[in-house]
Amino acid sequence: MLQIPKTARMRPLVSLEESYELCRQITATYAKTFYLGTLLMPEAKRRAIWAIYAWCRHTDELVDGKESEITTPDTLDRWEDRLEEVFSGKAKADEEVALVHTLEQFPLEIQPFRDMIAGQRMDLFQNRYHTFDDLYLYCYRVAGTVGLMSTKVMGVNELGNYAPWHRNREPYVPLEEAIALGIANQLTNILRDVGEDIQRGRIYLPLEELALFDYTEADLLNGVIDKRWKEFMRFQIQRARKFFKQAERGVQYLISDARWPVWSALMLYQQILGAIERNDYDVFTKRAYVSLPRKLVSLPVAYMRSQIF
Repeated sequence: MLQIPKTARMRPLVSLEESYELCRQITATYAKTFYLGTLLMPEAKRRAIWAIYAWCRHTDELVDGKESEITTPDTLDRWEDRLEEVFSGKAKADEEVALVHTLEQFPLEIQPFRDMIAGQRMDLFQNRYHTFDDLYLYCYRVAGTVGLMSTKVMGVNELGNYAPWHRNREPYVPLEEAIALGIANQLTNILRDVGEDIQRGRIYLPLEELALFDYTEADLLNGVIDKRWKEFMRFQIQRARKFFKQAERGVQYLISDARWPVWSALMLYQQILGAIERNDYDVFTKRAYVSLPRKLVSLPVAYMRSQIF
């Protein structure tokens, strides 16, 4: 039998433009609210964000997607090795072509990517979180890291917002605020997806805090919605909004062309919390979402904020 050399059997990777388009499609499909915000960015920045998101999505899918049943710690070790190759300029998958190009254009660091993989390692072995401190570490790894990655793409205002006699200062880089936005987004995801996560055997709500409201894990698994649950959810939503508020303070330090899209993404995602409230905190049988008209109404407000703050 004729043996075809392995190199000949390998399909060549797609072109750079095709790779970015693939990343765009992944973002548009799996992160609709986030994607809308990226459309307000300059082309180079939105394409970079799509490339980063596609990598993050694949990383998440290793533990939470179709591949999760065969994912082991070794799988994540190999994925981290692949990450090292990407950061050395080598692409082995179609989406990585765009990511390698993004690394050439923007000063991204590898550590946030490694931290995100560490977050997926947590998901392999942990399906309950007893305290908020435990949950915070998870949220930082799977979402706060995205804030750090994105800030490198967005860029900071080199002049700063200082008085003339302070302009020799180093520009302020809002890393803590970027992390806060990632944390806020992840907490919002957790509150929205309580019912779906239960179906997958996962509880991301701090069990210690559930107990403070005299609400049990059995109540949660049975989808009990009563005064205890509503008070618990009000507390969690208030916390998420505090992280959004912290994130807002960092937008002013970004380059001007990044402020509108970041304000938009921040405001659009925060509206999911309002949708949970309108659903009377039923996150077991109803999915909280924000309609397109409601999203579009937010964009002019976000633009005005980007010009003022």
